[in-house]
Amino acid sequence: MAKPLFEGLVFSEAGGALTVVEVGAEWFYRLDDQGFLRHIPARQVDESVLRTIWGMMRGHEKEIADQAMKMLGQADVFSAAVMKSRLEHPEAHLAEVLEHGLPEETRLWMGMMGFRVIVDFHGQVVRVEQPSAPAEGEE
Repeated sequence: MAKPLFEGLVFSEAGGALTVVEVGAEWFYRLDDQGFLRHIPARQVDESVLRTIWGMMRGHEKEIADQAMKMLGQADVFSAAVMKSRLEHPEAHLAEVLEHGLPEETRLWMGMMGFRVIVDFHGQVVRVEQPSAPAEGEE
């Protein structure tokens, strides 16, 4: 299994960043709870975050696919259809995403943009903070 998807982007409610550790063949986010180190299965957190993100995307698949195609410099109809299909059924690709992980550059970019996952000391995702577009008139 790949390293946790959101390494460096998961924080406790108190604001501390969770570290990532491998125990045996399994990855964990480690939360320092006043000196007591809690080990939260990374897959549990990663799946919850992915489902939250996918829920936010629901209903906007076409717009997201169009923007992604522009960013990739591809405008062919076939590629756009494949992208839209993947966005409409993300759960079908869960195992693939978890197995391959996110590229390091993507995690760094997400962190610089303000993406953060906040978990409680049980490892439950409390909220996912993501950057938003500036309000009209702001820069």
